[in-house]
Amino acid sequence: MSRPGTVIIGDNVVRGGKIKDSTDQDPSIQGMRQFYDRMSSEPRLTATAVQTVGSKGWDGFSIAIVNG
Repeated sequence: MSRPGTVIIGDNVVRGGKIKDSTDQDPSIQGMRQFYDRMSSEPRLTATAVQTVGSKGWDGFSIAIVNG
């Protein structure tokens, strides 16, 4: 539903590093995996995730752009 040039930002996408644990069944982790799956299966998107580390621990954000 987005036009070419739209920027989509996702926050809290690293979830304290738990995303990489394939056995983690936490609903927030599963939801984030679905978010990644949907982003990666959309051919109009170019996306990346950036991990950050701060006083709250590991986390990050994603940036995607809708291509024409």
